Amino acid sequence: MTETDRYRTEFEAFAAGRSTPEPAWLREQREEAIARFQDRGFPTVAEEEWRFTSVAPIARTAFRRPAPGEGSGVRTADVAAFGFEGAFEGHQIVFVDGRLAPGLSSITPEGGLQICSLADVLSREPERLRSHLGRVVSDGASSFADLNAAFFEDGAFVFIPPGLAVDKPIHLVFMSSRGTGPASTISHPRTVVVAGRGSQVQIVESYAGVPGAAYLANAVTQIVLEDGAGLEHCTVQRESEAAFHVGFMAVVQGRASRFKSHSFALGGRLARNDVRQLFADEGGECELNGLFAVAGEQHSDTHTVIDHAHPHCTSRELYKGILDGKSRGVFVGRILVREGARKTDAHQTNKNLLLSREALVDSVPQLEILASDVKCKHGSTTGQLDSAALFYLRSRGIPEAAARSLLVCAFASDVVGRVRIPAVKAGIERHLREQLPGLRDREIQEAVL
Repeated sequence: MTETDRYRTEFEAFAAGRSTPEPAWLREQREEAIARFQDRGFPTVAEEEWRFTSVAPIARTAFRRPAPGEGSGVRTADVAAFGFEGAFEGHQIVFVDGRLAPGLSSITPEGGLQICSLADVLSREPERLRSHLGRVVSDGASSFADLNAAFFEDGAFVFIPPGLAVDKPIHLVFMSSRGTGPASTISHPRTVVVAGRGSQVQIVESYAGVPGAAYLANAVTQIVLEDGAGLEHCTVQRESEAAFHVGFMAVVQGRASRFKSHSFALGGRLARNDVRQLFADEGGECELNGLFAVAGEQHSDTHTVIDHAHPHCTSRELYKGILDGKSRGVFVGRILVREGARKTDAHQTNKNLLLSREALVDSVPQLEILASDVKCKHGSTTGQLDSAALFYLRSRGIPEAAARSLLVCAFASDVVGRVRIPAVKAGIERHLREQLPGLRDREIQEAVL
């Protein structure tokens, strides 16, 4: 049985076992998605979009969908272990193995704000989701998005009413359990965020798993910002060291909307993160910030597209990578300025820090400009720790390990410092102190801090 045949067989069992009736349009979308996957199969390094990343370890693994209740062993303490420094004062909704865990969630009603299970909305008001659920796969996403469209069971739905400024951040937590069987598990969480006209909100998506657990988290997030809406969005990926993570985020911005994204890829054996943003009207602002930190034999791949389809829009992009051991990193960022998108202002920067001779990074910044009267620039640098700066710190009596740690922290701080949610910023800083090379020793941590 081929890989695609295996997933077709799984899909037939999944569709037949659905206990809740689904609208005909959703069943059709699922059928179309699995058919596309069968036709395309898993991406290979022969494809331009995947030439730096082999997903063969994912393709050859016979994952299984966890049975309902398998994740019931995940407790509040497990979720808290992947929380943030101090109390996270905000709304929190938790999913385990792609299914809502109401006992771990805490949501306070606020001015018409809706934070709930996607499955719940599908059962009560399916037409609200019809256009959103079909958009990602129709926009030419990868076969992983097809798998998500075919198999997703649940996820988060967030609706911010027009004009509402949400007082507290919203935390969407996606945990993966160890499961009860010997085979690796798979989940396909789907998130839909709709920010109404003139609304303001902060949203955090966290992905994590039980330490040592082997699984695939195949996530898709869809964000729609209506005219004048503002969203600060954080993605914090801290999957198990044996896990695979594939994330796809699609963002559509209305007139004069503002989107700020912070992406932190810190875990997983192999991780791929795609961001596709579209200016659907004039006057929008988009800022993409990201940091990946890998060691050992970890592999982290980030692809971004910022689509300036309309005039008078501004984008800023800063991604950084820190690599140690035999790890590998990839950054491919594309800025597309379409015909007629005059007065576009777009900047893109990628910087990478190699902490070992065996670490490797591929950086491919891209500009495609089809319009005149624009301001666009991009750049990429890759290097090692500054020997002059290291010598200066050593000359001030700072031990070499602590000096290296100071420089690594300074490199990361340019991205971490842009997060405006205090608990999230402190949590990322704590994680980096504990995990980044040169920061694991307690004495060194004290010297750095």
